[in-house]
Amino acid sequence: MLLNKAAECKWIYNFTFRISVLLFLVIGMIACSDHPSNYPHGKHNPKENIYFTSFAEQPKTLDPAKSYTADEIVFTAQIYEPPLQYHYFKRPYMLEPLTLTKMPTVVFYNQAHQVIKHPENLNKIAYTTYILNIKPNIYYQPHPAFAKDKQRKYLYHNLTQRDFKNIHNLQDFKQQGTRTLTAKDYILGIKRLAAPWNNSPIYGTLAKHIKGFSTFHNELVNVNNNRIDALLSRQITGVQYINDLTFSITINGYYPQFRYWLAMPFFAPIPIEGLRFYAQPILKNKNISLSWYPIGTGAYQLVKNDPNHEMILAKNPNYHDDFFPESSDIEDEQFTFYTGKKIPFIDKYIFKLEKENIPRWHKFLQGYYDQSGIGSEQFAQAIKHDSKGYAQVSAELENKAIRLSIDTEPSIYYLGFNMQDPIVGGNSEKNKKLRQAISIALDYEEFVNLFMNGRAIVAQGPIPPNIYQSEKTKVNPIVYEHKNKQWVRKSIKKAQQLLAAAGYPNGINPKTGKPLVLNFSATSNGGPDQRAQFDWLRKQFAKLGISLHVETTQYSRFQDKIRTGDIQLFFFGWSADYPDPENFLFLFYGANSKILNGGENTTNYQNTNFDNLFLKLQQTNNPQLRQKYIDNMIEILQQDAPWVWGFHQQTFKLSQPWMSPSKMHGVANNTLKYLSIDTEKRSQLQKLWNKPSYLILVILLILIILIVFPVMLIHRRKENSYAQRFHK
Repeated sequence: MLLNKAAECKWIYNFTFRISVLLFLVIGMIACSDHPSNYPHGKHNPKENIYFTSFAEQPKTLDPAKSYTADEIVFTAQIYEPPLQYHYFKRPYMLEPLTLTKMPTVVFYNQAHQVIKHPENLNKIAYTTYILNIKPNIYYQPHPAFAKDKQRKYLYHNLTQRDFKNIHNLQDFKQQGTRTLTAKDYILGIKRLAAPWNNSPIYGTLAKHIKGFSTFHNELVNVNNNRIDALLSRQITGVQYINDLTFSITINGYYPQFRYWLAMPFFAPIPIEGLRFYAQPILKNKNISLSWYPIGTGAYQLVKNDPNHEMILAKNPNYHDDFFPESSDIEDEQFTFYTGKKIPFIDKYIFKLEKENIPRWHKFLQGYYDQSGIGSEQFAQAIKHDSKGYAQVSAELENKAIRLSIDTEPSIYYLGFNMQDPIVGGNSEKNKKLRQAISIALDYEEFVNLFMNGRAIVAQGPIPPNIYQSEKTKVNPIVYEHKNKQWVRKSIKKAQQLLAAAGYPNGINPKTGKPLVLNFSATSNGGPDQRAQFDWLRKQFAKLGISLHVETTQYSRFQDKIRTGDIQLFFFGWSADYPDPENFLFLFYGANSKILNGGENTTNYQNTNFDNLFLKLQQTNNPQLRQKYIDNMIEILQQDAPWVWGFHQQTFKLSQPWMSPSKMHGVANNTLKYLSIDTEKRSQLQKLWNKPSYLILVILLILIILIVFPVMLIHRRKENSYAQRFHK
């Protein structure tokens, strides 16, 4: 019996010792690890030169001829290189060469194709030619489409089923190649914009401007086979090859805004080798196409495309010389350290699919994402306002040295009046006063504070402040008045006076003797914020005694209502295609009426004086005249009030303390090449912010002993009892 007791004690000791050793091994592994125990990035070490971020919406296509959404341009802008780009620092936004040796040479011609050297009357310009000179020695990223054998024949342009046996994605091709960028690549890219089978979203715009563009399109309408050969065998009249490093684009008339299009991924070069490679049916069947595997000359290449999980951009090893830009602005002194250094700085960008905002936010706070936006749910935790109302990071984020950047987007959101509607539309003084009264009553300062956490600037007209500024754009005198040395929104009493002058005293419709009823249409998202916004909107109109009927519908139906004019009031927005006032003012040009011509003038506004000024604006390059015309147009719009000028949204971005300073840019998208990371600092702070709780492990050990030990002890005793009976 004593022997059994001794054996039992020994077993208890051994059991406890093993559990303790296992616990200390686990603690030791955690302590010695390069990253915390809750590290979410798997095999990727935080000390690697990798930027970790997320995306919420999967891109639909990365083909530059078709891609046009914000979630796609995050990738395409880093991979493809159009001829021009925006200077990283200069404001207002300014273009500069990207793959060109200099800005395009511009030549003007009259109707007889004679050069106009110094055009004073821009109406005489029949054609404008842009001559583009490409930098030599720009190479494409490594790609199997360029791979050749010893006989200089392409290795992968005639794939068989046998060749494809072990191919599942682009990385499975063992051989890769490259070549230099040429003028023919840009020309082929432009031809693809005209190809009817690509349905490029900018075809309609380019058809109006590039000489022979629509003719080229029409020639290809019935082409169903050998489409690549069809592209190569036909030419666009206005797009000419000059030599391997030079080509030209001729547009109709005078349209200086065309140069902005040359900074968009639409105008990226496309190598013929890539088209022939991806045209193989055997690749199409595996979904290996230009839509998913781009070929570019940009700073980064896409090395993993799994939109349901993860997308990875890696530094293009063939990227041409490119250097961090210089700025003379005192606000940009923090960037001096980087000036002149070769870019890109970061080796790899890893994008993880995160559809839910809360997990994404928590990973940022833990240091596992390098930058972050701020959702409405997290705003109170992230932001505080100082005594002057300026946004700052909260104490929690300030203690972590997390930085806040704010930028005003080149966009506007507005409430539009259908100017074809007999009640709210038209140019009569009566209807104009009704629109002005509503413009005063809708308190967008309150809206921005209630629903946007103050992240917007209330608009005074259609043009965002980072696109154009003058005295006329600073304040709208129809809506605001000067009191006590500051501009304030006019009182509701003054709005009611305008309403009475419009024929609706106290909001009463004299025809019915009841409150005037107006109909507001919007797209439906079913969210609680939207219902609250509709309630707010009804209350704004109720201040005037007007009853607002709100109708929600699907976006396609909403678009139909705008297109046909079956709408009275609606909420809409516009984001700049390019940073020029003309890109906002054209939304009011009569010929662009949505009902009459399918244009972007959604309110169908028409004013002869405005239209004449708009045409003059398009026909002048004189800065003083441009400012005069723009100011006069804004004054007309403020008086006519075809929109209730809503707000220009602001972007708030948070950066971890190990991130380099960054300059937010409302138009440029190829800015990842300018960022850098202090990876050692990141690793240290991640460990500091995610210290493991050893107390939990100790408690776990005690629980294991308390639960497992009795069971094991009973089992042990039963075994001993059985053994003793057996020996007897």
